[in-house]
Amino acid sequence: MVKFHVLTILPEFFEGPFRSGVTGRALQSGKADLELVNLRDFTEDIHRTVDDRPYGGGPGMVLKAEPIARALDRIREEAKGASARVVLLSAQGRVFRQKDAESWAELDHLILICGRYEGVDERVALHLADEEISIGDFVISGGEAAAAVIVDAVLRRIPGVVGKWESIVTDSFMAGILGYPQYTRPAEFRGWAVPEVLAGGDHKKIQRWREEAALSKTERNRPDLLPDRHQEPADEPLG
Repeated sequence: MVKFHVLTILPEFFEGPFRSGVTGRALQSGKADLELVNLRDFTEDIHRTVDDRPYGGGPGMVLKAEPIARALDRIREEAKGASARVVLLSAQGRVFRQKDAESWAELDHLILICGRYEGVDERVALHLADEEISIGDFVISGGEAAAAVIVDAVLRRIPGVVGKWESIVTDSFMAGILGYPQYTRPAEFRGWAVPEVLAGGDHKKIQRWREEAALSKTERNRPDLLPDRHQEPADEPLG
């Protein structure tokens, strides 16, 4: 069973995301465990200071390394002898992938550090975290939203969390491409009809259509997932 530890200065952010839907049911049923770690509890001054001005000048504030290090020391003591991974959530990290969700679902402890402000003291990334992860090429106000996304993605990979395992194996990215398009009733809406093959009952034809439709949608929306299909022809030599 995975135990998630989310290090944050805004534990109240998670009152909604971690109490509803698949995530809420998984945590309430005991299929996973969650600890919200308030970094202000690991400060040593009367003001419970978690940030300071950046060295070298510049705008904004930077999360300090000390509260994060103290929180990690306490968690590592609990996780001694168990498999654990420490992830710093940052716009400067590599992009989170489905394969990460699959491998992290097998951990005993997944520790997520929520970045905020202008960033986190770089010594956290260099010496305290196992890796630095982003959920996309954009900037949000803090790592809390990213942590909620990652917890949900990892929980889906734990057997029993999602009702039907078939729903998982047909997810987008499971085969390296996007999932096939889905349709439901009515068969026609505003003149837009469901593809006839899906209502024909021939499962081999349906399977073939789904494979082709998945490739087509991937080419349209995520051609980067099909690099071999989008290589530009080599330039002809001059002369």
